[in-house]
Amino acid sequence: FTSFLHLPGTSEEVAPPLQQSFMIPKKEINMVSDMAKWKRSQAYADYMGFILTLNEGVRGKKLTCEYKVSEPIEKLVALLNTLDRWIDETPPVDQPSRFGNKAFRTWYAKLDQEAEKLVATVIPKHLADAAPEVAVYLKESVGNSTRIDYGTGHEAAFAAFLCCLCKIGVLRVDDQMAIVFKVFNRYLEVMRKLQKTYRMEPAGSQGVWGLDDFQFLPFIWGSSQLIDHPNLEPRHFVDEKVVNENHKDFMFLECILFITEMKTGPFAEHSNQLWNISAVPSWSKVNQGLIRMYKAE
Repeated sequence: FTSFLHLPGTSEEVAPPLQQSFMIPKKEINMVSDMAKWKRSQAYADYMGFILTLNEGVRGKKLTCEYKVSEPIEKLVALLNTLDRWIDETPPVDQPSRFGNKAFRTWYAKLDQEAEKLVATVIPKHLADAAPEVAVYLKESVGNSTRIDYGTGHEAAFAAFLCCLCKIGVLRVDDQMAIVFKVFNRYLEVMRKLQKTYRMEPAGSQGVWGLDDFQFLPFIWGSSQLIDHPNLEPRHFVDEKVVNENHKDFMFLECILFITEMKTGPFAEHSNQLWNISAVPSWSKVNQGLIRMYKAE
């Protein structure tokens, strides 16, 4: 996997190891001291390598550009479309509290039940043993059904889910752009619909000190998309007209649009960190800064 990660632009196939054994993931980071162990692990190296490889893969590219769409990518989009359809089939219930609509639990129970089957539609028969392991990351990626909340940890689980699919050879090096633009972008749409429909609480939000209530990766990859753009500078993303005209091309601006739909009041007050970022002179500086911030958080 790591070897394929460091072959940008080539489509050499890296043969998966023959003896792969799979296990159900369990929570290993339980206290602050476990973080050091995580940072030194192969899993961390794989995860960050995956994020950074995709960051390079989408550099300077629009969401609307041409790229290869393989069969596994199509199947992943179909999986996300199913989750979206289930939202339509599970309307919010009338309840006294405004946030955390309990219908989310009904929706989640369906995913919990079907996750392995859904994953099995994406992976080839000879890798069927991987489904129970990979499915855990999919289930973790949509929010917490007890608290009815969603945050960047859930987003990280979806990135880990995609990373697993790369490790077992389902997704390949020439799928890079489609992983971000087609699959991850569709995932974001479904998550926004969940957040809106069930009024989900932000999980572990740092409030005004955080970048965003719900997401982080689309700001990293989205800022990479904007590197060397001929006329869009970081200062422009706080301009409503610019966002409205360009959001279909750039993930970063899609995120800004969603924030302004969901929040009222001056942008500088409800999204102070992003407001500060708009003063950074270049998109490559924004991108580097966000990667540092992501690692720290």
